Amino acid sequence: MSNYKNFIEQIIEEDLNNGFKRNELCFRFPPEPNGYLHIGHVKAIALNFELGKKYNAPVNLRFDDTNPVKENSHFVEEIKKNIKWLGYKWSKVCYASDYFGQLYEWAQYLILNDKAFVDSQTSEQIALQKGTPTNPGVNSPYRNRPREESIRLFTEMREGKHKEGSHVLRAKIKMSSQNMLMRDPVMYRILFKDHHRTGSNWCIYPMYDWAHGESDFIEKISHSLCTLEFKPHRDLYEWFLQQLPKENKNLPKQREFARLNMTYTIMSKRKLFHLIDKKIVSSWDDPRMPTISGMIKRGYPPNALINFVKKAGVAKRENTIDASLLEFYVREELNKICPRVMVVTNEIKLVITNYPEGKQEKVEAINNPEDESQGTREMVFSKYLYIEREDFRETANRKFFRLTIGKEVRLKNAYIIKGEKCVKNKNGEVIEVQCTYDPKSKSGSNSEESKRKVKGTIHWVDIKSSAKVIINEYERLFLNEKPEENEDLIKCINTSSKKTIVGKSEKYVSSLKKGQKVQFQRKGYYIVDNKKNGNITFNKTVSLRDGWRK
Repeated sequence: MSNYKNFIEQIIEEDLNNGFKRNELCFRFPPEPNGYLHIGHVKAIALNFELGKKYNAPVNLRFDDTNPVKENSHFVEEIKKNIKWLGYKWSKVCYASDYFGQLYEWAQYLILNDKAFVDSQTSEQIALQKGTPTNPGVNSPYRNRPREESIRLFTEMREGKHKEGSHVLRAKIKMSSQNMLMRDPVMYRILFKDHHRTGSNWCIYPMYDWAHGESDFIEKISHSLCTLEFKPHRDLYEWFLQQLPKENKNLPKQREFARLNMTYTIMSKRKLFHLIDKKIVSSWDDPRMPTISGMIKRGYPPNALINFVKKAGVAKRENTIDASLLEFYVREELNKICPRVMVVTNEIKLVITNYPEGKQEKVEAINNPEDESQGTREMVFSKYLYIEREDFRETANRKFFRLTIGKEVRLKNAYIIKGEKCVKNKNGEVIEVQCTYDPKSKSGSNSEESKRKVKGTIHWVDIKSSAKVIINEYERLFLNEKPEENEDLIKCINTSSKKTIVGKSEKYVSSLKKGQKVQFQRKGYYIVDNKKNGNITFNKTVSLRDGWRK
């Protein structure tokens, strides 16, 4: 077992060695319920919950629900489902909105201690006074407003007596700070919007930076882990905690790690919503989306996502992981569990001329050569079959190991056949291939002929017993390796990212249920998306091989 510890674990170990009590370790995963979780969130989920497992410490699922404009209970429930699907269990569910009363009281405490004031400027005026990274900001004309007046106005804001945009509550820190986030940040704004949990009880809402650290403190979080873009926020996080009326003992410690970046993928929820809004994709759970729900619908197994983010690692510096690595882990998982089935998507009729008319027989097929416990199934074999059009050529060179006139191939799990002739339509297109079969060459029989080697093996389905299948073929949504670098995302879209085709399958697929995963032999991995009115629809998960590497 490896003794390697990532830098977050090293920080925790150092804290423990310096006297921090192991039983006071506590972690949290704090999503904002304003959209679906994506593959980037899986890294944060795995980091926090795996730390919880390693140190036998609680991990809270805390929704930072401070913006009623964009948040709703649907997103909350979807996030819960995603985390359960990944195989993790939280210690308790918490909400920043649980703490609105306490946050309000602490805000009043800051006002009374000259650490906050009500500013009556517009947001545009406040922004102009912020300054630049090289020039200090300018104090608000309301910065020295009497505490009693700020308390009165803040109370009236709470009571709904002022219009949106008329006042905000700002922390009083330092307008000349090199960290622009410390230049008297806004703590509260007026919003006459119903909250998904508190309804119309509140019309002022805390800003994320104010609510987040104080929520960590209330929940006794020991290590507040977030991505690198929050590193500039650490000064503010610590300042707010230091102002609270309490002993400054065991305050939550914010530490930052590099977020997950992946090729051909965007991780911004705002940009993902843009794709939905522009109808590039159907919804948050469209199988082409990098959301967990989209990946579930596409057939990705949870272990593949967990193994991928573990392989990506926890680092201090940003890097970009090739999307092919995720697809590798998807294939690795699915190869173990998926039964193999035969599906033909561009069929051509095959007639075995010396096979008895009207005869049907059963041939045995192994469900998964990687797992004998999955057993076997029976397939119907007869005189009339479908094969893939690409598996036949009237004439071919020595490197073509599939069916051609005058050469033999094996029909998988069945017999060796030999191409004799083909039938064409008036346009010269082949519409039927005629062949003969060797009756003694049946796979699995004890005859010497059954063991005879031929260079090619092709898949097939029986025409009469075949089932119609609708197949959604998915490829990557973006053609550009780094789509986030482009101002116009729409120009990067792969217009061929989804194609719907109709195929013919062996009868076995009719017994599959929604959500079951299979391998279409020689094609890829697929999941049952829907069964309706006798039709069965599959979504493509991933091809058998990586077709994107240069």
